[in-house]
Amino acid sequence: MDIALFSPSSIFGHDEDDDNQSSPQKEAVQTYEERTHKFPELELSIREFTFHELNANLLWPGTFSFAEWLVENKHRFQGSRIIELGSGTGALAIFLRKSFGVDITTSDFEDEEVEQNIAHNCRVNGIVPALPHIRHSWGETFPTSDPDWDLVIASDILLYVKQYPNLIKTLSFLLKSYKMKDNKPSLSSPQDTLNGFPCPAFLMSWRRRIGKEDEALFFTGCKDAGLAVEHVGSRVFCISPIEHTTTAETKEK
Repeated sequence: MDIALFSPSSIFGHDEDDDNQSSPQKEAVQTYEERTHKFPELELSIREFTFHELNANLLWPGTFSFAEWLVENKHRFQGSRIIELGSGTGALAIFLRKSFGVDITTSDFEDEEVEQNIAHNCRVNGIVPALPHIRHSWGETFPTSDPDWDLVIASDILLYVKQYPNLIKTLSFLLKSYKMKDNKPSLSSPQDTLNGFPCPAFLMSWRRRIGKEDEALFFTGCKDAGLAVEHVGSRVFCISPIEHTTTAETKEK
């Protein structure tokens, strides 16, 4: 498995003056590499960008550790409607659809190349039509006014420290504006649990590659936004609205 590399400028942003300068990579014709990646009990053929300015080019280590954790806890998310933030190549979502048949939507920056590459990876791995995809830049108005995803998932998306406020804004909308699907009779209200998880919830795998101080900014920001943070596995976190967590805990007592 190739380890993804990244540029510090892509993590911490860049000066506005840089926006007016031409980027050799951006002007070049996009190139790809097809790689075979081993997931639990499954191999996927994934086309990755040789370079992409949004870091949507390669699979990150957190994808594989998260896949293993999800396999171990599959009973806890079966039957959920899921959306993945920062899908990149779409590999994790494709794995979940093929392995467990879950209802999952991919999402990433408003970038046509990223969307087309996810669709390509769906096709070559036998998912036709491609998974539903939403173009969305964190912090901006979400395309869906009534989000009904029970679980929001992501892996290794905390690289962009300057984007934490925007990411938390998007998470707060998806979790606090959640509208339960009518076909979920097992849940009496949004402030309930789904197979042991708060519903809705954000599940995130994070293999730390930045300073603890920077990483802490995200978790502190979540708490300041009224979101509870729980460590549920090896570098796996569950984040949910505090009022939902409180209600779920009360029902379990």
